[in-house]
Amino acid sequence: LVQPFAGGPSEPFLAGVPDGWSEGLAQAAGVVAAGISNREGFSVFVSLEGGPATQVYRSTEAVRIGGVDERGFLRGGLSADGSLLCLEHAEHGDLIHPALRVIDPRSGDPRSGANVAEQVDAGRSLFAKCWSPVAGDQRLALDHERDGDVRPGIWDISSGERRDIELEPAGGFHVEGWWPDGSALLLKHLVEGRHRLLRYELDTGGLSTIPTEPGVIWNARVRPDGHVWFLHEQGHRERRVLDDGGAEVLRLERTSTLSARPYESWHFTNAHGQRVHGFFVTPDDSGGPFPVIMFVHGGPTWLDMDRWQPEVQAYVDAGFAVALVNYRGSIGYGREWRDTLIGNIGGPELEDVNAGLRDLVERGLADPSRAVIAGYSWGGYVTLLELGKHPELWVCGIAGVPIGDYEAGYEDLSPLLQAYDRALLGAAPDEAPDLMRDRNPINFAGGVCAPVLFLIGENDSRCPYRQAMLYVEQLAARGHPHDVYVFPTGHSPFDIDERVRQVGKALDFVGRHVPGVRTPA
Repeated sequence: LVQPFAGGPSEPFLAGVPDGWSEGLAQAAGVVAAGISNREGFSVFVSLEGGPATQVYRSTEAVRIGGVDERGFLRGGLSADGSLLCLEHAEHGDLIHPALRVIDPRSGDPRSGANVAEQVDAGRSLFAKCWSPVAGDQRLALDHERDGDVRPGIWDISSGERRDIELEPAGGFHVEGWWPDGSALLLKHLVEGRHRLLRYELDTGGLSTIPTEPGVIWNARVRPDGHVWFLHEQGHRERRVLDDGGAEVLRLERTSTLSARPYESWHFTNAHGQRVHGFFVTPDDSGGPFPVIMFVHGGPTWLDMDRWQPEVQAYVDAGFAVALVNYRGSIGYGREWRDTLIGNIGGPELEDVNAGLRDLVERGLADPSRAVIAGYSWGGYVTLLELGKHPELWVCGIAGVPIGDYEAGYEDLSPLLQAYDRALLGAAPDEAPDLMRDRNPINFAGGVCAPVLFLIGENDSRCPYRQAMLYVEQLAARGHPHDVYVFPTGHSPFDIDERVRQVGKALDFVGRHVPGVRTPA
């Protein structure tokens, strides 16, 4: 849909595109490309010169416009002159390890596309990031993981040559953009949940740092004048728009100055002798022990970073220490760490979260008698497994948009999420009965001892309503204490008042079940 910027009625954006889930939009002069998925499969439609969109590609496997992890019009989709369209697809692997295909958007065959070029790294991920901004330049910047960590590369479609850029420091390097003349790349370096920015000279291989404070960087872009603007945030500081000189170039008007606690980078050892990284935040510097919330990130192919999270600070204000564990399965620590969960979901996450809790108790920071398990999405899945499989650890739990019945939920997922599940499990849930028997939370609902708060989206296609309520019904049938808050939107509400309501529900819940915490009246 499209809507006037100043407001007004919504209208269809592209005539001829069927209803479905968006799999990306890309735009160049005279060309718009849209990815769509529905129960019939995955399709790509192209509109030329404002005309009706026609289907140029379709597949039963996951296909998305290149660079789809960004928001808005994607820079990894259409080349600068609109003559080439890059797709990320799972036809040679799976959704966690996509390949790249470039087609001619003006003469595609819906069955296979008018293929121009292909890149496949078997068992490894490839992501289209952004085309050169120079018209006629057919170089596509990409992220690959041939070396274990994410590294940048340049794929020149005109010559067929691919150049993988070798960089020595540990951590992942992600392409953020090009300088306007196509001579250099803007890179974002991720190490243990914090970013820095660099400029890489394509001719000389020179690498220079763009000064930034420690923290997390989003949407870094090179402007037409060659300067870099980006969003920057830290655990204790709200998001700001900064430039490469450190100036705040767009200042938000704030009615108050918020006081927040900093994130502490943290390492501990799990039961397998592996070094696990995360962050913790404490309400003061007294050393504890504090009541503790093990706040589990979603994904699972995501990570916790040193970023501004008002919900975390709300728990800290209430007197909690909050721990954020980048368990096996998280991104940012190499391909092998991320792929640990493939065919083994619901095990490594619990081991690492529980090892983190033990470490905080041994440090004297956490009071084990006042430990809360909480999380959203995959974090909600881990929360319910923890409550059912390790009930002795938790005084209560907060399950936000959780997976409660994995097998039932699969039936109601969007096609893309079904493809993701198949990649993660190695099969559809009904084809992995042994795994489901031991890793489906509903099978352990009878072992839950602690009170549970559920926050459930009525129109959620990622962690669907029906399967979450099936789990709730298991607790209700035996009279187990639980609270349920159902909100009318999907997976993540974008309305700030709704988010405030949900955090208020969580604070009220822990105030009733965790001794000694300070919650709003």
